[in-house]
Amino acid sequence: MSKEKGGLDAEEFQRKYNKSKAEMRKDLGASNENKVKTFKEFADDVNEWGVHATEITEAEYQGKKVKLNDPIRGGSKKFYVYVKDGDTVKKVSFGDTTGLSIKRDDPARRRSFRARHNCDNPGPKTKARYWSCYQWRAGAKVNN
Repeated sequence: MSKEKGGLDAEEFQRKYNKSKAEMRKDLGASNENKVKTFKEFADDVNEWGVHATEITEAEYQGKKVKLNDPIRGGSKKFYVYVKDGDTVKKVSFGDTTGLSIKRDDPARRRSFRARHNCDNPGPKTKARYWSCYQWRAGAKVNN
């Protein structure tokens, strides 16, 4: 487009638009806090169960500091986990107490368990079914 038609000549265009992204953002008044994340950046922040790494990981339950969303062996059932339910911390116990081991590494058994417990829709984190399904995901480690 020529200068007569309201456009820029080549020299003006070069001077105006040959800037770095940071300079252009500054000229336009854009801030870095509203930056759109790439999928990789988003995936790094969120694990496969939708838990953000920036979420609260410790809380107080009955006067003692506890780690949230981290299943631990013991309690009244095979495992228990502390979860945040609104403003309160809740202890969720889950698992069989008869001493049977989890045979999660056998693909057929894992598939059967996940189908039987409807693990495609595990429900809220405050329910035992969610955490049972979480323990029975592929590649999960049972520690503690």
